[in-house]
Amino acid sequence: MRWTVDHASRELLPDQIAASVRRGVASGELAVGEQLPPAAELAAALSVDRNTVLAAYRQLRDDGLLEFRRGRGARVASAVTEPPPVLEAARALVAVARAHGLTRTELVRLVEKLA
Repeated sequence: MRWTVDHASRELLPDQIAASVRRGVASGELAVGEQLPPAAELAAALSVDRNTVLAAYRQLRDDGLLEFRRGRGARVASAVTEPPPVLEAARALVAVARAHGLTRTELVRLVEKLA
């Protein structure tokens, strides 16, 4: 799995890390029961504080995606069973764009401009 953070982004670092895990689970790169890297190890790899990674892991635990076990670290507790809201919104956007005759390239440019 590819772990990345953008230190220049307005999005909080724990949220970026949590989003990476969510993408990994949704894409199947991370399977139920798979162990995540220790917080200190991942923090060093991403050049962030260990507490930043722990905050992301706690957020994912609270959402039911991770479980913590003493001496075993953080593991994927469940797979995403329903599409995330952003996926549904993207599908709706594509449908509206098609209905209004926008090409894929035009839609991509529009989204890039807004992002």
